[in-house]
Amino acid sequence: MTDERETRVGKRSIRLAVAWATLLALMSAGMATATPSTDARSEHQRIVEFWTHERVAQAVPRHFVLDPGRGFVPAAKPDNPGGGKPGGGGDGDGDSGLVTGASWTSGGAVVATTGKVLFQMGGSFYVCSASVVTDGSTADADSLILTAGHCAYDETNRAFATNWLFIPDYDSAPAPLTASGSFCADTEYGCWTAEALTVHTGYASAGGFNDTAVVHDFAVATVYGGGHSREAKLDGTVGTQDIAFTEIGLGNLVYAFGYPAAQKYKGNDLVYCAGPVGTDPNTGGATYRIECGMTGGSSGGPWFSPFTEGSGTGTLASVNSYGYRGDSGMYGPKFNANTQAVYTTADGATADTIVP
Repeated sequence: MTDERETRVGKRSIRLAVAWATLLALMSAGMATATPSTDARSEHQRIVEFWTHERVAQAVPRHFVLDPGRGFVPAAKPDNPGGGKPGGGGDGDGDSGLVTGASWTSGGAVVATTGKVLFQMGGSFYVCSASVVTDGSTADADSLILTAGHCAYDETNRAFATNWLFIPDYDSAPAPLTASGSFCADTEYGCWTAEALTVHTGYASAGGFNDTAVVHDFAVATVYGGGHSREAKLDGTVGTQDIAFTEIGLGNLVYAFGYPAAQKYKGNDLVYCAGPVGTDPNTGGATYRIECGMTGGSSGGPWFSPFTEGSGTGTLASVNSYGYRGDSGMYGPKFNANTQAVYTTADGATADTIVP
């Protein structure tokens, strides 16, 4: 009797083992579907080839300022850009520690993880900024890039951007726009293209760049293999920055980075601002404000709080979003559960998505 029971248990164990093996194989097959197909790799190469030096030179900043009487309007050249002492490591406005738009020279991870974004909306070419963000699993085939919603989605015509391209660490090797050959090949690490763009419905359904849009002005791009080898994983190549979905304490120090490309800025230098954070009274305190004179092209660039200058690492807490005509501030959305939903949906995405 005992031998018979042990035999039955043994057979049951074998059947369970086979079932588990089958389940694991099915799960692995399911996870493998996140890996881009041959068609996706071809699309990556098409986008890389699309961005010739000539087209990159035509790209203009997609940046918004509030113009009294007209509302938020596109403006590549905001009024009254701020200044700051060149350099990193705390150089700024006198002894206050305030930096309102200076070249970052202290190195660290932020140089590699912050990059330029190129994309097309309709017949126009645009430039923004973005940052590589830590995703849910280092074993995933994808990497995630955080930027502004208006750098991924046309809120007026309700359409996702096309030909979306990210160039990390553009500061180290700005590609000369008069050169022949491949633009991406002339950059430090090469380029990564978006397999998917994810935005929140609060932005996508706003109907224009208005008070509703600015509260939801964040987006995440999902990228797979790229770089000079066309197969390199982005976060494994340049690293990542952590992200938090809670509010920054008022008065806390914030570091903002980007590639401004209007007025005194040329779009080929990583620029930063540093100062205490406040809120925008015009949105009822629903968005942040810092003193910062970065111009168009910096949109989508990361805000960190806290941030460690020595290592160039921090926690992503907002992005450069908009400004006001005649005001020296930069404004950004508050990260919250809606931001987290966009981030979570983007992890492993293979198609453009609006998060409800």
